[in-house]
Amino acid sequence: MKKGIVACFMGFLLIGAWAVFCPGLLAQEQGQEVSQLPISWDNWREAKASAEKYDAGGDYTRALQYYLEYIRQAEGLGRPDIAAWGKNNAAYMIIKQHKQEPSTDLAPAKKLLEEGLAITEASEDCRLKLQSNLEYVKMFIKE
Repeated sequence: MKKGIVACFMGFLLIGAWAVFCPGLLAQEQGQEVSQLPISWDNWREAKASAEKYDAGGDYTRALQYYLEYIRQAEGLGRPDIAAWGKNNAAYMIIKQHKQEPSTDLAPAKKLLEEGLAITEASEDCRLKLQSNLEYVKMFIKE
């Protein structure tokens, strides 16, 4: 029974992640236009607040979705330093999911963390967090 629930949750998580990472494909299959929030500081702040709210409530899947919007907004605003923090935070939501359910795939977290480390404008504090989280992820991913 527990394995069935976990499998169902993982399926839901993968579909949710697919929808977040590939919204154009999902909308195209449904015959809809892709509607994204316009880039603005207000939308970045809303994404940040929502991500933090869902993180605090333990809904890491929903928090991850809002952190991905946070990243998109930060990149659109020309703020790679903030986007680096968003990549760290999004990856950390995946890590939190992994801590709850060890079968969670950490490959997306690894990709986000490596992308964050590649951002030259990332602060030293951010780089330390990114590197620490990447070390955790690498303990579980065979390269």
